[in-house]
Amino acid sequence: MAVPRSKTSKAVTKGRRNVNMHLDTPHLVACGNCGNLVLSHHVCKKCGFYKGRQVITPEVNG
Repeated sequence: MAVPRSKTSKAVTKGRRNVNMHLDTPHLVACGNCGNLVLSHHVCKKCGFYKGRQVITPEVNG
């Protein structure tokens, strides 16, 4: 069985793990109806359209 020659420091261990532990920016696309930026494959909250058709009626905040 393999045995490490010395202890791996906390900085080395955490540095190796943190390489892949970062947040990605959300992928935003323009709505086909109003041009508002929305997440892809999601209903536009501003106009309520998805794939060119009205799915929900948007709430008026005012």
